[in-house]
Amino acid sequence: MRVEGKNVLVTGASQGIGAEAAFRFAAHGAHVHLVARSAELLDQQVKRILEFGGSATAHQADLADAAQIRALAEEVPAPDVLVNNAGVGRWLFLDDTEPDELVAMTAVPYLAALLLTREYLGVMRARGSGWIVNVNSPVSRLPIPGCVGYQSSRWALRGLTASLRLDLRGTGVGVSEVVPGKVSSEYFVNNPGAEERIPAIARLMIPTVTPARCAKAIVDAVEKERAEHLFPWQLKAFEISGRLFPGLTSYLAWRTGTHR
Repeated sequence: MRVEGKNVLVTGASQGIGAEAAFRFAAHGAHVHLVARSAELLDQQVKRILEFGGSATAHQADLADAAQIRALAEEVPAPDVLVNNAGVGRWLFLDDTEPDELVAMTAVPYLAALLLTREYLGVMRARGSGWIVNVNSPVSRLPIPGCVGYQSSRWALRGLTASLRLDLRGTGVGVSEVVPGKVSSEYFVNNPGAEERIPAIARLMIPTVTPARCAKAIVDAVEKERAEHLFPWQLKAFEISGRLFPGLTSYLAWRTGTHR
């Protein structure tokens, strides 16, 4: 799908991967709807796009709130491309996580993607075109210790992606899943303690990628109609090893991961 002239909605677009993806879509000639909780940060990203000569609109919404998801869908008509990127959550052992926090990290990314996609799916089906991109985490492929709530929501997002792909086969609506390795974004600053829980083997084997590289992968997934993209290649190799040698990979993640 060519993104030039298309309408693109990107969630979690106030910083990091979402902000860079919005900028790259705009640079490719799309009109971008940026969605996030912070109006101030959104305005900064829209200003950046407009100064570059792109086209963008900011929409403040908390996607943990189903009512705000419905309001957003009423405000923004069904886009040609929907990028479900918003995600929150600390990496904690289950019994160290308060119930409200477990609910919040399930609401975003999983329920936010589920409900927002539902709002737009009927129109996409009816017109026979559209593309959905779910941005996921490596823990949706390679479980690590000390990360139960966040990890579970990411596996749920993976299940949503796979289910949608089957339901939408032959409809003209496509689904991509983009899974980067560790990203040099604000995530680890906003979620202190998470970075230290990355197993040592993953820190040694998988290099950090930039939000700009993630943005390129997202736009490429739409334009090249890629079903799945895990990167860098070291992450893909690690994921393949997890399928071929699940016991060994799981042991290494546990042995070099966090313990109590």
